Amino acid sequence: MTLVLASKSASRAAMLEAAGVAFEARPARVDERALEAQLGAAPPDQVALALAEAKALAVAEPERPVLGSDSLVVVGERRFDKPASREEAAEHLRAFSGRVMHLHSAAAIARGGSVVWRETSLAMLHTRKFTEDFIQTYLNAEWPAVSHCVGVFRIEGPGVQLFERIEGDQFTVLGMPLLAVLGALRDMGELPR
Repeated sequence: MTLVLASKSASRAAMLEAAGVAFEARPARVDERALEAQLGAAPPDQVALALAEAKALAVAEPERPVLGSDSLVVVGERRFDKPASREEAAEHLRAFSGRVMHLHSAAAIARGGSVVWRETSLAMLHTRKFTEDFIQTYLNAEWPAVSHCVGVFRIEGPGVQLFERIEGDQFTVLGMPLLAVLGALRDMGELPR
């Protein structure tokens, strides 16, 4: 079996590679902002799940399982998307400073045009207070690499410096509930038990 990963995310690909899962990456063409707008005030975990399902279905194949995944960050009542510019990234970091980021990660597996499995997970990332000097120094080092990251960080790199404490597993933080995905693939007979 070769899983199809409906994503161009380097961190999701790295997770599957490290777990020994054979896959082919084929990014999905989904208008994420339009779908989010349609969902309106839906709970963030449901928005992340709807995006993951849409990605899996956009690449669906008749035989092979297709994995879609998405992450969403909420601080207070505000949902954050990937920053469109360095200035927006700095604004996001100011909004995160000293607060708790709720990171919702979701995954869905489709086969033959139908979603056959779905899961969401939550991590709570407690940020420390950032100075403006730290924000600019951080972005000097990490921009534009973090432009593809919903929370403006790569936890496996300098982004770890944003946090005082993290509640939740590392895979959720990296953008996919990997343990649940692996369990689902085993249950489907796609990975050995």
